[in-house]
Amino acid sequence: MQEANAVNEKKPLRDRLPIPTKMFYSLGTAVDMWGIWLYPAVAFAVFNMYLGIEPWLVGLALTLIRIWDAIVDPLVGWLSDNLRSRFGRRRPFILIAGIASGLFLPILFLVSPSWVNIKFLGLSVVFWYMIFSTMVYIPIISAFTVPYYSLGAEMSPDYEERTSIMAYRSMAQKVSELGNFYALRFTNLAWFLIPGTGQKNTLRGVQVYTAILGMVMAIFAIIIFFRVKERYYNKVVVKVKERISILSGFGETLKNKSFRQMMVMGGAFTLGTSMVGSLGYYATVFYVAGGDKIVGDNWQFWMGVAFMIGGLIGVPLHATLAHHIGKRHAAVVACCVGICGYGGSWFLYTPSIIWLQTISSGLMGMCAASLWMLHSSIGADIIDDDELNTHERREGSFTACASYILKLGNSLGYYVSGLILTWVGFTWKLKVQAPATIFGIRSSLAFVPVVGLIIAIIFVLRVPLTKQKVVEIRKALEERRGTV
Repeated sequence: MQEANAVNEKKPLRDRLPIPTKMFYSLGTAVDMWGIWLYPAVAFAVFNMYLGIEPWLVGLALTLIRIWDAIVDPLVGWLSDNLRSRFGRRRPFILIAGIASGLFLPILFLVSPSWVNIKFLGLSVVFWYMIFSTMVYIPIISAFTVPYYSLGAEMSPDYEERTSIMAYRSMAQKVSELGNFYALRFTNLAWFLIPGTGQKNTLRGVQVYTAILGMVMAIFAIIIFFRVKERYYNKVVVKVKERISILSGFGETLKNKSFRQMMVMGGAFTLGTSMVGSLGYYATVFYVAGGDKIVGDNWQFWMGVAFMIGGLIGVPLHATLAHHIGKRHAAVVACCVGICGYGGSWFLYTPSIIWLQTISSGLMGMCAASLWMLHSSIGADIIDDDELNTHERREGSFTACASYILKLGNSLGYYVSGLILTWVGFTWKLKVQAPATIFGIRSSLAFVPVVGLIIAIIFVLRVPLTKQKVVEIRKALEERRGTV
């Protein structure tokens, strides 16, 4: 309980950020959530269920694009760390890339159903369009997300205030995440129903929906640019004239033991739980809703509401826990909540009492929001530890590495989901799936995320940065280069 017993000194006034600043900064979670995570959230419904592309191909596309991400994220992080401008090093990226990512979001779905049976190298042209369109879009959205999350890590030097900043961001993320859950329900509107068939045009609905969200993303990027400042830039960054080498920078980043442990923790969580975005949807539609896609989509929205509410409750709860027992132990509690939610899906996803699945979703949301809040807050402490050892502020490098590992884990989860759907014999044309297929989907959904959360607990407890240690690091930094 060393963390809990650390001296709780009153925060100097300079450490506190105005609440409006935290709220304006938090708007960026919508750009990240819709620009990166909307696509995998609806990909199976659009490309598999509606267009008929095989699920393993959809999962493969979602995974292959991360190879491109492996190049783009580190490059953006390096460019962001080395930029010197009158507007800082993060904000120019946030403005330009934020607007562009919103305007270009609809290109991810500009396909035609007539392309499905056109083959190139033996595979549907739609599959190749998924690869090509995301390769165009990924550099744009990465140019926003990496500087955006880097900015969050440098908004305050205070151990407690960092958790507060991440709490605001995580709560805003839960609200914007509801937009991902609402996407398929939006396609149920009468505008997108095909006359005389009772079926919906999912593709057209998603195209309209992404155009709307894209405009909001652009507006939010403009607000962040004008209302959020870079605290470390004038006091620390501009004094460093040498450019950070991209190879040595990332080499130093990966040498940090605490960072590696947090990456294993985050990767295990995302790899295990990303199946909820796909297998969870299939379980809702084909087991709980009996194969009725419209009913399933409507319940998927309410699952999103429960996920949001769980996150809104969990973030302040775990922020308070972090204050009393330390960030690492609070993260363990969040993982335990997640184990109850994911493991409990076996019992709570049931057609007999259809709303019980929202309890499971609420617990999942509480776990996810709280864990990412604490993950980011600990990440900011790790960057201070790195500065103490290297004399450099490299938030971009850390953010890029972390972002790639987490997105890779998420994509691998979707790929495994596609393999599982193929392995258990899922057929998109069938309204009622075989009992063995349903059993495979439900058991995978309940078992795999629990394994990932157990691994996450093991590695987060190995991170040595207690509250007392972080306070000592900050004191040493300020004695060497002054306050910010």
